[in-house]
Amino acid sequence: MPNTGIIFDLKKYAVHDGPGIRTTVFFKGCPLNCWWCHNPESQKPEPEPRQKFNQKSNLKLLQQKENLIGKKVTAREVMEEVEKDIVFYDESCGGVTFSGGEPLLQENFLLALLKECRDKEIHTTIDTCGFAPYSVFEKIDPFVDLYLYDIKICDDELHKKYTGVSNNLIHGNLVRLSKLNKNINIRIPLIPGVVDTEDNITNLIRFISTLKNIKQIDLLPYNKIGEGKYEKINRKNLLGAIDFQSNLEIERIANKFKTLGIKVTRI
Repeated sequence: MPNTGIIFDLKKYAVHDGPGIRTTVFFKGCPLNCWWCHNPESQKPEPEPRQKFNQKSNLKLLQQKENLIGKKVTAREVMEEVEKDIVFYDESCGGVTFSGGEPLLQENFLLALLKECRDKEIHTTIDTCGFAPYSVFEKIDPFVDLYLYDIKICDDELHKKYTGVSNNLIHGNLVRLSKLNKNINIRIPLIPGVVDTEDNITNLIRFISTLKNIKQIDLLPYNKIGEGKYEKINRKNLLGAIDFQSNLEIERIANKFKTLGIKVTRI
């Protein structure tokens, strides 16, 4: 029986999802319900109807008769698409990034893909919210080259309000990974009035200072890419329309994180 999973997108020539030129595979399903999610169509684990006027993928892998977001595919089908661009990975020190949604929700499918990448000597990156049993990390870790690990809000009650879950498991898993000297880039979505508050930035810096082997911190300023998607999938946008931060404000926040002595980038 082939290893199968549900993905909703696959993007080639990605340059913000890890080092070099990459292919990013987007898994369907996420245990969090972040108010600012720019891929709300990724949250439900099963395929769901899309509006008729949405453009369908040009990739044969994602084409289907039903007008759905999300498609069940095999690991081999995904790898056939990934392997077409090995020359670009080799030339740019790139590879494949498994994102979502949350790839750890489909651990067996993810593991099958990671093993095939290792067989082909393709660099692997996992973009994760960290909300999974640590046993899942133990299962996949031998085949992961880099983690892009999201952290958001330090206050647990506020984390529950804005994401739907506690941050205890997320932070605990990150601490355990860092103690094992894994390659980790921390990613922080700078949501105005939620994540970018003075108290939260101070607490994030304090937390990160306790971690080991953090390679860099990626700051993700808020963008409006997700705002128009909620209506199209008949879901309420809890965050509503909010303004961007200014470049000056983002630079001010970045300078605070630079006091940790860790490379800080803006994505």
